[in-house]
Amino acid sequence: MIPSVQIATADDEPRITAVMTLSFSADPVARWTYPDPHDYFKNFPSIVRAFRSAFEHNTVYAVDDFRGAALWLPPNVQPQEDELAALFQQTMSESHQQEVFAMIEQMDRYHPDEPHWYLPLLGVDPTLHGNGYGSALMHHTLTACDRENAPAYLEASSSRNLALYQRYGFELLGTIQVGSSPTFFPMLRKPRSQDRE
Repeated sequence: MIPSVQIATADDEPRITAVMTLSFSADPVARWTYPDPHDYFKNFPSIVRAFRSAFEHNTVYAVDDFRGAALWLPPNVQPQEDELAALFQQTMSESHQQEVFAMIEQMDRYHPDEPHWYLPLLGVDPTLHGNGYGSALMHHTLTACDRENAPAYLEASSSRNLALYQRYGFELLGTIQVGSSPTFFPMLRKPRSQDRE
C-alpha cells in the first residue's frame, strides 16, 4: 500500500515534534550537537520548533498517521534563527557553542541566493525504516518544486542520507566540517522539466 501524505496543522505540532525527535536520536549531527541523551531529548524539540513557520505556510507534512514527517520552508521563508542561537547559548558550553555556530556559518554560505524550498528536517520513526515513508515525503514536495520550477536545498547529515538524496536528484555542493563535528553535506536539486515525467 502506498503511504499517504497529508498536511499537518499547528494542532499536530506535538506529534510532529515527537516523531522528529525520535527519528534524529541517532543522527550524527544532531547527536554531536547534544551528545548527552538527557540533553538531547530535553533540547531537540526546541530545534524542531525553530522551524514552526512551516506550519504557517502549510508545508509540514506527515505520512501515515505520523510515522514520519517533513518540515519544508517555502521560498523566502526563514527559520527562527534568533531562537536557535538563544537555545544554543543557554544549553551548551562556550567551546561547543563556538563549533556549532561556526558550522551554521558554513551552512549559510551554501544556501542558494535564488528563491528555493529548504528541507531542514525529514524523519521517520526508526522502527519503521524501509517502508517507503521517507520516499513518500520527498516525492510529495519535490513534485511541487518541479511544478513551480523551483530548486530545493538541504543538508544531508550522513553519508547514508547523502546517497538517498542523490537518488532524488540532489547534487552535492561541498562538505562542511568544523572542529569535532561530523561531516555535513549541503545539496541542491534543480527542478525537473514536467515534460520528462
